Amino acid sequence: MAPSSLSPAWQALQAHAKTLTRIRLTDLFEQDHARADRFALELEGLFLDYSKNRLTNKTIDLLRALAEEAQLAHWIERLFAGEPVNGSEGRPAFHMALRADPAQPMRIGEVDVMPEVAAQLARMEEFSEALRGGRWTGYDGRPIADLVSIGIGGSYLGPALAVEALAGPKPTGPRVHFLANPDGGAVSRLLAGLDPATTLFLVVSKSFTTAETKLNADAARDWFLAQGGKREDLPKHFRAVSTNRSAVAEFGLDADAAFAMWDWVGGRYSLWSTVGLPIAVAHGFAAFRELLAGARAMDRHFRSAPIERNMPALLALIGLWYNGCHGAESHAIIPYDSALGLLPAYLQQLVMESNGKGVTRDGKAVTMPTSPVVWGGVGTEVQHAFLQAFHQGPRLLPVDFIGVAEDRHGRQAHHEMLLANLIGQAEALMGGSSQTDTQRTCPGNRPSNVILMQRLDARTLGQLLALYEHKTFVEGVVWHINSFDQWGVELGKKLASRVEAEIHYGDALDHHDPSTAALIRRVRNGRGV
Repeated sequence: MAPSSLSPAWQALQAHAKTLTRIRLTDLFEQDHARADRFALELEGLFLDYSKNRLTNKTIDLLRALAEEAQLAHWIERLFAGEPVNGSEGRPAFHMALRADPAQPMRIGEVDVMPEVAAQLARMEEFSEALRGGRWTGYDGRPIADLVSIGIGGSYLGPALAVEALAGPKPTGPRVHFLANPDGGAVSRLLAGLDPATTLFLVVSKSFTTAETKLNADAARDWFLAQGGKREDLPKHFRAVSTNRSAVAEFGLDADAAFAMWDWVGGRYSLWSTVGLPIAVAHGFAAFRELLAGARAMDRHFRSAPIERNMPALLALIGLWYNGCHGAESHAIIPYDSALGLLPAYLQQLVMESNGKGVTRDGKAVTMPTSPVVWGGVGTEVQHAFLQAFHQGPRLLPVDFIGVAEDRHGRQAHHEMLLANLIGQAEALMGGSSQTDTQRTCPGNRPSNVILMQRLDARTLGQLLALYEHKTFVEGVVWHINSFDQWGVELGKKLASRVEAEIHYGDALDHHDPSTAALIRRVRNGRGV
């Protein structure tokens, strides 16, 4: 049954929400001295404190009933069974197989995909370790010093996040760069600092036709050839991650040397695959395996834990509670660690591309809001930017604060200040501050989750990212939407391609609305077309 504000579970939750309007979070702690312990979960090195939310035991019971009404357990089993949960494209969403125990079969129908996954992992290990060990050389015999990963969306955000998150003070392998946007200035600045004889480009595109990636790959190839490289040198300096063998060959590469992708892995879930090769190059294949192991631990927890002790399910249900019963329209992600600076952008794609849908799996209009706007930034910087609105603004702005317990830089004073600010912000949002001057009053009763990683290493990072993947899936199940397609993105690509041709060739614009036509003319005039 599609979720509705009139369904029994939603109706019960909305009625319950009204009973909590006069209850403050501080009251809930006074009434239950064990609340901080009871409203917390831990999985290996990942700790979740959700006690500073407008929740009671009854709320949790009603949220569990909501999940049961949506048949969440059934959908989790469908996901892990390789069934076509992506209904509009008739495909599984089987990214869990990429990090599964290789000794355990993972089947789509009758086909065990694990041998093929293991084969690609072995190729990744061999290639990444050759690069890191200096055994892969450029056309003049010198080792590769720089890897440039060319891709966009899921081919960029996940790997870039992991490369940055796990970085130490100095690179331990080739320097890794990313080129995503079709921005000529960004291309020129990057290439200006590279030596073609010691640079390898990794072109990451499932279809090998993604417009931005193709343009940037062509620019990189042209630069390489103009700077002294020869066409016969391309295989030493360009590798592809793609399913489109013919397009890879047309680009000038050996299709047999391309790393494989699979149509059962969506782009925003692909960092666990060969798309994650830059992670292995930057930090070693052992670190990449630990990343997979962390995600696998979260997969096991998600599949087996009861809803009321299930970390992804609880995070999702809390978000649904605020979205569906309290009118919250956004969700902030604030890591108090600069190494996780790309996490808000990564989760923007994961959540909003997955759940920014207006129709159900049955093709009917949704009856309540779906994906919130996901946004955020790095603490403490955000305290000097937008957290003012959290403390005194009229909107309800749920937030996840994310911190790392262990200092890994040998700068304890800095680390203690970061964590003190994280904890202090969560406490201030909950408790507020009453002043005689109303302009100085912070009303408090503002909710937050705190996720504390014991350390920022590959395994715990894998847990964190898989946590949010499964959270996103649970939300989609309850909203009765398909979290694994993105037809709005496809429409934008189609229109952009047409407009690009019209700008370049000066085609007639009669089929456009007046505003769009005027913008195209202005751009044409600016470039003399």
